[in-house]
Amino acid sequence: MNILLVGSGGREHALAWKIARSPLLTRMVAAPGNPGIAGLCETRPLMVTDVEGLVALAREIAADLVVIGPESALEVGLADALADAGIACFGPTRAAAEIETSKAFSKDFQARHGLPTAAYGVFETVDAASAFLDAQTPPYVIKADGLAAGKGVVIAASRPEADEAVADMLGGRFGQAGARVVIEEFMVGEECSFFALCDGETAVPFGYAQDHKRAFDGDIGPNTGGMGTYSPAPVLTPALARRAFDECVLPAVKGLAAEGRPYKGVLYAGLMLTETGPRLVEFNARFGDPECQVLMLRLADDIVPWLKACADGTLAALPEPKWRDESAICVVMAADGYPSSPVSGAIIRGAGSDFGGEAVVFHAGTRRDPDGTLRSAGGRVLNVCALGATLHEARDIAYAAVGTIGFPGGFYRSDIGWRAL
Repeated sequence: MNILLVGSGGREHALAWKIARSPLLTRMVAAPGNPGIAGLCETRPLMVTDVEGLVALAREIAADLVVIGPESALEVGLADALADAGIACFGPTRAAAEIETSKAFSKDFQARHGLPTAAYGVFETVDAASAFLDAQTPPYVIKADGLAAGKGVVIAASRPEADEAVADMLGGRFGQAGARVVIEEFMVGEECSFFALCDGETAVPFGYAQDHKRAFDGDIGPNTGGMGTYSPAPVLTPALARRAFDECVLPAVKGLAAEGRPYKGVLYAGLMLTETGPRLVEFNARFGDPECQVLMLRLADDIVPWLKACADGTLAALPEPKWRDESAICVVMAADGYPSSPVSGAIIRGAGSDFGGEAVVFHAGTRRDPDGTLRSAGGRVLNVCALGATLHEARDIAYAAVGTIGFPGGFYRSDIGWRAL
């Protein structure tokens, strides 16, 4: 099979790493890719929102399947354009992806279909939001409606913080993505990421992980796109996983189909595990980042048949996915200043080392100079991942690898996995 992979981050490097191991693969091209992905396949310098260019590239390489990594490509309708061109695609249409790309739509959708989630309100003016906050108690959850690279959520401990967040978002910090804000009830519990593959009709559970969103040790500091993760997450017991699938995922897939938005791809349910059971924090229309990295390490199956079955509507014909017994962990090495103003251009040494054991480094935000020097080029720069017989072992392997990488312009959390350990 010829496969076009769309994206340039750590999630896409992990997908490329897994796809490259498939005996079904004939050729893989990534657009735009990154220096890590370039070690696995050919790359082309196309933006993920260049719909016309990506469709042309898929035709050029006679792609049997296009795998869309980032949500920004979904929002501009890449999956729709590929369908119009008769090219199989792993990734939902723009209408189906609205379950992520508009938090207001997503919350209204959840309410229409009776999904367990937090109480909420949607507002376009500061005055209306302020009136709603008058009736709430802290802490307050404030979200920009549109895509904000994982940084459009503020958990405000006080009313002044909440007012500032609302004014900031509606004042243009996130552009059109912040033209509306969603204010939600604060839910108490542990967060967990649950994944399911979907082909428009059938849905199949496809792993889970626990992420670390705050920038610094002890879960303090600003929210980020994710500073690390591990899988499996002991907090999500088999019974809770079954409930999450039955009560959150299946009704969503059926609801989207009923509303004329059949969902094909991976559906990511961000869950809060409360005293009364799993409740939805949000939906995402793609693999999580960095959750995808640990899932790809733990997946024992060839990933390609699963991706193709989602595109072809044949998931029901596949057996249950097989997972390795080991635990996987991912430690994110981020650039100084992340998430607000990451500093780019720092030299990175040792990221391509042979660490031995089960460690692997995925590139998330890097570039390579003409002379071969590797530099940081984003907020989250490297994903240092490892497998181990236990989470303790995986953690030790990952942090040993982190310690050998020279990245003076970056930082990382030293406590990834602490909730489970």
